Amino acid sequence: MPGFSTRAIHAASRIPVAPQPPLNVPIYQSATFEVGSAEELAELLEFRRPGHSYSRYSNPTHAALESALAELEGGEAAIVTASGMAAIHAALASMLSPGDEVLAPLALYGGTYAILTGLLARFGVTARFVALTDLDSVRSAIGDRTRLIWAETIANPTTEVPDLAALSTIAGAHDISLVVDNTFATPYLANPLTLGADLVVHSLTKYIGGHSDLVAGAVIGSAQRVAAARRVVIDAGGNAQPLEAFLALRGLKTLAIRMESHAATALAVALALEGRPGIRRVLYPGLESHPQRDVARRELRDGLGGGMLAIDLDGGRAAGERFLSRLRIAVHATSLGSAETLCSHPASSSHRQLSEAELGAAGLTPGLVRVSIGLEDAADLIDDLGAAAG
Repeated sequence: MPGFSTRAIHAASRIPVAPQPPLNVPIYQSATFEVGSAEELAELLEFRRPGHSYSRYSNPTHAALESALAELEGGEAAIVTASGMAAIHAALASMLSPGDEVLAPLALYGGTYAILTGLLARFGVTARFVALTDLDSVRSAIGDRTRLIWAETIANPTTEVPDLAALSTIAGAHDISLVVDNTFATPYLANPLTLGADLVVHSLTKYIGGHSDLVAGAVIGSAQRVAAARRVVIDAGGNAQPLEAFLALRGLKTLAIRMESHAATALAVALALEGRPGIRRVLYPGLESHPQRDVARRELRDGLGGGMLAIDLDGGRAAGERFLSRLRIAVHATSLGSAETLCSHPASSSHRQLSEAELGAAGLTPGLVRVSIGLEDAADLIDDLGAAAG
């Protein structure tokens, strides 16, 4: 009989066969998988055979989430990553070479700005920042080295809504790619691939996770483009963890009802705060006053505005900091898309990488506060945010 340790290891590694399928995808918390031969392992590592060999390459829980995301976004394939930033890096690094140029919006997530102006700039990629809502400016900015347009379905944090279908037409006419960060809208509100985008990225940490308890990202698109992004993720070690994939799968099940609630409450809050003393403007795609309201009606499901809004306060940075200190229900915290309403001051948090001049060009005034509307009762949030602004 084998020794105790031998028997213990093998007994604890037996995988039970369930006669009834589980309701939830199991968490395959395993770094490696048994193979039958060296040939099989080589084929698995090169993705010439279905299956899994090592979780830096693939994992069954990852695969379940990737299949779900591809289906919901209308893509052929997807890869899940360790964070939204890893997804952004994989998408850009897989599509760009030294000497290439990216067109990106003036109002842009600070992490994406940092990759474009820092990491990729060190390897010879340049970025040009333009107002993507001004299509003539986009056309004028495209040069011989332009290879990619980067857009956000709903801009972080100014809530601008670019015309993705028009941007896709412009990109196609110049044989360049369009990549869209769909984090704010989620696959429930918008599907940029159906509007002509080549790749979509997500921070799954946000609305898809929905509970501020995971960190993960995703890249979705054609099988060929996702395969290129997967190679970057494998080589850079940006793979997601199985538990994160499991939690994101859980979040997908309730995404629709959560986004409906986020959007309904956000509209109620925006309408209640718009025009109040001390508030210069409320930026929310569901408001008739929003500059791209017509685009939002076309591109977002049922014209819903999503769960993100920005409140531009009189009094500059001091007013923004005072607003955050007065919150009693909403939480002063980074991130977004949670059950709790989260508020932040972009100029000192998510967009701290930008200079004062760059903040101004992006429409990020010192008194602007970003609000991620949660699932609390609308009346309570109206009272809380109104008192904080007032």
